[in-house]
Amino acid sequence: MRVLVIAPHPDDEVLGCGGTIKKHTNKKDEVYLCIVTKAYIPDWSQEFIENRKKEISLANQVLGIKETFFLNLPTVKLDIIGQKKLNDLISGIIKKVNPEILYLPFFRDSNKDHRMTFEAGVIASKNIKKVLSYSYESPLFAPNLYIDISETLKDKLKAMSCYKSEVKDFPHPRSLEAIKITAQKRGIESGLKMAEAFIIVREIIK
Repeated sequence: MRVLVIAPHPDDEVLGCGGTIKKHTNKKDEVYLCIVTKAYIPDWSQEFIENRKKEISLANQVLGIKETFFLNLPTVKLDIIGQKKLNDLISGIIKKVNPEILYLPFFRDSNKDHRMTFEAGVIASKNIKKVLSYSYESPLFAPNLYIDISETLKDKLKAMSCYKSEVKDFPHPRSLEAIKITAQKRGIESGLKMAEAFIIVREIIK
C-alpha cells in the first residue's frame, strides 16, 4: 500500500501522525512524505537551516519513510505564494506517488500554512480511497477516527527527539512528556492505551 503524508512544516508529520506512520512501515507499506515549506535567511540562521535537513533525515529513518519530497516554499508565507501555485505543486506530488491513503493537516488549524495545505490536498485527492486529517494542538479538532499507537509511541517520541530544534521543556505541548500525555488522552477518548486521532475527510469503499 502506498501512503502519502503532507506536512506544512518539518515535524508536523511526527506530531500529527508519527505513530501511525510507523504502523504503516512496520506492515511494509510504502510511506512517502511531502514537506511543503522551509526556513529561510534572515529569519533563521544558515546553521539552523542546515541542521534542519539533518533532523528531517534522522526522523525519516526512525519512521521508515521511503522518500521525502520538498516543495521548498517559504514558511508562514504561503499566502504570498498563492493557492493556485500550491495546488499545482501538491497535485504533482500526489500524481507521482498515487497513494491509496493521504494524510493532510486539519482544515481549521490556526496556522494558515496548514489550512492552505489542506485545501490544496483536498482539491488534488478526488480519486484517493481514503483521506484523513490530522492535528496536534488545535482545540477545534473533533476526531472521528482513532488509531492505536501503543506499540509505536516509542518510535514517535524517538522521531520527535531528532527534531532537537523543536523539542521544548514540559509543560510545553512540544515536549516529549506532553506528546505522551496527548497520546494517552486520545487513548482515553477511544478506549485505547495510546492513540492518534484523525478526521475522515473522504473514504471510498468499492
